[in-house]
Amino acid sequence: MLVYFAGGDFVIVSRKVKLFLASALLVFSSLTWGMDDETQASKDSGMIDYNLGYVADAIPKLKAAAVAGDVESMYYLGESYRLTHMGMTSEALEWYLKAAKHNDPYAMLRLWGGGACVAGDECPGDAEGWREKALDEQLPLAEEGDAEAMLALYYIYGALDDSDEGNEWLEKAAEAGNPEAQDRLAKMIRDGYGFYWSDESRLEAAEKLARQAAKQGHVPAMRTLSSMLEEQGEEEESWEWEVKASDAGLLDARFGVAWCYLNPDSLQEFGGEQCRVKKDPIKGWAILYAMREEAGDHYPKNLMERNRDLLTYDQRQEAEALAEDEWLNHGPPLSNFPPKYGF
Repeated sequence: MLVYFAGGDFVIVSRKVKLFLASALLVFSSLTWGMDDETQASKDSGMIDYNLGYVADAIPKLKAAAVAGDVESMYYLGESYRLTHMGMTSEALEWYLKAAKHNDPYAMLRLWGGGACVAGDECPGDAEGWREKALDEQLPLAEEGDAEAMLALYYIYGALDDSDEGNEWLEKAAEAGNPEAQDRLAKMIRDGYGFYWSDESRLEAAEKLARQAAKQGHVPAMRTLSSMLEEQGEEEESWEWEVKASDAGLLDARFGVAWCYLNPDSLQEFGGEQCRVKKDPIKGWAILYAMREEAGDHYPKNLMERNRDLLTYDQRQEAEALAEDEWLNHGPPLSNFPPKYGF
């Protein structure tokens, strides 16, 4: 099957081989590209809800894709059940187990953290426990140069109480170009990880990693880089990266940009950033209105209520029309960009 998908021909030497290959292709397709358009759309909508924090709303949408065999949806469905009920449930356990059977290391770590072996009597048959199973699966991949597996080892060794080994794999993942690893390592260095001769050299090293990740399009790293540049007094470039993060859909960054346009003086009173744009309440209101319509009330509602008197009724109407034309559902979906393996 691997030869076939690499673009070459294969020779079927017997009917048994032919049947085996046909079965393998069916399994492979069901786990990757086998979803129909409706199921894919359901998954996409579910991931938008999940990334915004509406995990209960994500469940029925992700379930359609998980049932269809999509491994990523299996994992995030488990996450949605766990987060909705603030702990392991039978539904979460079911879908973590399904994802783990397809070698998802983070599902294995959730099974370990949720006590699947103890409470649910669900243990891997070929390893001491789920942490060890994840290690057995990911270590060979990492040693072969798989940067995603290197990042997974950072979390796996953390679960095994060997943070030193985990940090070494995080560094390797960052060196291999994994943007999530670069961003995480940048934050760790900024916060004291590693030895540096001065605070300046420490921040420079952290900034270099964050910049590498941000240039790859890793949205959380854009925010990380923006904050580091602000610490160094590079306010103009800091603002540029904040805007890039906003344009990429990061909720916090979009909110900050909107506030800067709406009422920059009040933002600075709350200890916020130095805004690098001229005050434009209509544009600020337009961005907040679009956020409210796309992502719900919890971000923009209070700010809009506090600043309602900055605009006349006609100006608010103009802003809402501007939101429809330029902001609402334009560009990538708004998201909190949660890490795959977080809290």
